[in-house]
Amino acid sequence: MSNDTAAKPTGWVGMVIFSGVMLMLLGGFQAVEGIVAIVKDDYFLTTSSGLVITVDYDVWGWTHLGIGILGAIAGIGVFLGQTWARVVGIGLASVSAFGNLMFLPAFPIWATIIIAVDVLIIYALAVHGREVR
Repeated sequence: MSNDTAAKPTGWVGMVIFSGVMLMLLGGFQAVEGIVAIVKDDYFLTTSSGLVITVDYDVWGWTHLGIGILGAIAGIGVFLGQTWARVVGIGLASVSAFGNLMFLPAFPIWATIIIAVDVLIIYALAVHGREVR
């Protein structure tokens, strides 16, 4: 068995590129969600007391904004084939999914879409992440 067969990338490289793009999009989505929560509290379907964790929307906004910025940076790292970016991307997507599950009463459709994107990112990075190197 030669070393060349082990080093050949498969067709799943596209899935990793997809996860990098989705991670950057997730970062953008989270940042927008965070900015809206910081700037316009009355935009959401419920007051902050109707959420799973009762904190002001400003706290939720800064949390989403932070996840968004880190997600965009991790997406760039995935494109560069960095292992740390895969680990951070999986972690951020997990935190994002959990956070949006708790944020579901405020913005149900948007939070559901973000959770679905998170699941795709986790799958692509966990199963096929090594392909990009």
